[in-house]
Amino acid sequence: MRHHLYPIKFHPILKEKIWGGEKLRQILNKKSQSANIGESWEISDVKQDISVVSNGELQGATLKELLVTYRDELIGITNFENFGETFPLLIKFIDAKEDLSIQLHPNDELAKQRHNSFGKTEMWYVMQADYQANLIIGFNKKITPELYQKHLRSKTLTKILNIDKVKKGDTYFIEVGRVHAIGAGVMLAEIQQTSDITYRLYDWDRKDKQGQVRELHNDLALEAIDFNMKDDFRVSYSKMYNRANNMISCSYFTTNYLHLIEEIEKINTHDSFIIYICIEGQANIIFNGVNETINKGETILMPAVLKRFKIDSNNVKLLEVYI
Repeated sequence: MRHHLYPIKFHPILKEKIWGGEKLRQILNKKSQSANIGESWEISDVKQDISVVSNGELQGATLKELLVTYRDELIGITNFENFGETFPLLIKFIDAKEDLSIQLHPNDELAKQRHNSFGKTEMWYVMQADYQANLIIGFNKKITPELYQKHLRSKTLTKILNIDKVKKGDTYFIEVGRVHAIGAGVMLAEIQQTSDITYRLYDWDRKDKQGQVRELHNDLALEAIDFNMKDDFRVSYSKMYNRANNMISCSYFTTNYLHLIEEIEKINTHDSFIIYICIEGQANIIFNGVNETINKGETILMPAVLKRFKIDSNNVKLLEVYI
């Protein structure tokens, strides 16, 4: 049975990771007994990990079921033409208690050819970082494939990688083919194409509980790496109150930063859904007289068909994402 669409929330899908910690539980209020939750998948249409609605009349329905039923009303006409019954974005919170593996993602073409998947262009917004915590992104000098392989063999890869110290609010755009890793002590929000294809280059020689090392994908990765030394991955953005400050616009997603200190009316002029990720504070989203609260660490999906709504808060920071 079809219901009228409304602001939709989903149950987080929590993932235990060898490198995960307790911040998602302690800071973002995710419900788990585990001491090593590395990721909370907020909105996902990845096979085996499909989000389930947690609020309203559609409670219990999966994101896939919503797509099949509501199609362009949910995601927009162009998005439906381009992606069909696959939700095009994956939204996560990540807590790295230890360094993540050094990795990269293939582009659309390679991912399609090898894995029948989309590529994985992504962005990071740092929500919290311990003192001196860092990220790895790109190379620190011009590197040839030969030099890269030499460092890989001698386990000195970190010598040629660019390491950035980070603080709350820092934002990075990670294009496909760019080598990267989240460092220990960083908690961030990640917005990406719907894809779970990762090529692991180096995993610090660590072993899991069974004493096994994790698989590396260096043969696959070699063709996928972008060896150009570009320094354009740090995102600068304005932080004006009560308006959408653009952070990133690419063909896969647009992300804006909103710091609201009063009620605003939003008019969705895009042929797309809008996702709000609450990175600090609390807000009420009001549509058709219905009030849905969003707290720090929560995510809400505004279907494309909801054209006018209000966001009411005296102090909230949101990431606003659409295509």
